Amino acid sequence: MLKSLTRAAAFACAFSGTALAHDNTLIVYTYDSFTAEWGPGPAIEAAFEEECTCNLEFVAAGDGAALLARVRLEGTRSPADVVLGLDTTLTAEAEATGLFTPHGVSPSGLTLPIEWTDETFLPYDWGYFAFVYDTTKLATAPDSFDALLNAPDDLKIVIQDPRSSTPGLGLLMWVKEIYGDQAAEVWAKLAPRIVTVTKGWSEAYGMFLEGEADMVLSYTTSPAYHLIAEDDATKAAAIFSEGHYMQVEVAGILASTDEPALAAKFMDFMLTEPFQSVIPTTNWMFPAVEPASGLPEGFGGTIPEGKALLTDMKTVPDLKRQALDEWLNALSQ
Repeated sequence: MLKSLTRAAAFACAFSGTALAHDNTLIVYTYDSFTAEWGPGPAIEAAFEEECTCNLEFVAAGDGAALLARVRLEGTRSPADVVLGLDTTLTAEAEATGLFTPHGVSPSGLTLPIEWTDETFLPYDWGYFAFVYDTTKLATAPDSFDALLNAPDDLKIVIQDPRSSTPGLGLLMWVKEIYGDQAAEVWAKLAPRIVTVTKGWSEAYGMFLEGEADMVLSYTTSPAYHLIAEDDATKAAAIFSEGHYMQVEVAGILASTDEPALAAKFMDFMLTEPFQSVIPTTNWMFPAVEPASGLPEGFGGTIPEGKALLTDMKTVPDLKRQALDEWLNALSQ
């Protein structure tokens, strides 16, 4: 995209069916916190542009589920070349759209806790969902989902909408993985504790920090941000005995890209040190390839062995429909 074009103009061109000349620019759709000043986007943009002698433009388009909805709406007219920010709850659904093309990378050195064989989507980080709390305000946090359900009535949480947010969708699958056919009953019991449901992670975490809820759906690694960046040890993740649902975040190339060579170069770059080394202290997740220097001191975020939960990606779409119905019914009462 020429620098003289505004982002809005670019989208208008895309929807008008006019071919959009990228002019050696790679457009990557991603989520809001990735592009933030404090997120990984700025450092990754600078490093990739230096290597590729091109322009890299990150476009914030909402959390993962919203990203997929955006791409579906735009279809083959999308100005984007790469989508970064989907996860394993969305990959089967994204694959079924036919809008993505194989990444062509033979990943080596991945430090994921699972084997990765997906030829369309490539991982760049991973983590575990968890409820985060302030130890100065909540002396004793629930140590299981059952304990959360049976906590005092005044304990309140804030979560994200599974229709737009990957953490919100991850929570649906987490509950489903643990409780199966009893998930509807769990949501009915959890619903009175939910202060509100936000569109994305940033809004929910902001509400928690402002004291509007006792706990927020986030990640086991979220407290590392407060410890490392703010020297604040008061935030902690409640570790549940039933286990924690795992998220693997991925990127994929759109088949309609006008810059296939640049897109392929970006996917290769994504697993290199300049990209992966900034993930722990900007995206506050585990990198897909652990940097040579290792993880920062105090990063934490691990869970007990054998407590990682992950639904088979191929079965997620059917389970998602059932789980979403259960969630909507409970919250509408």
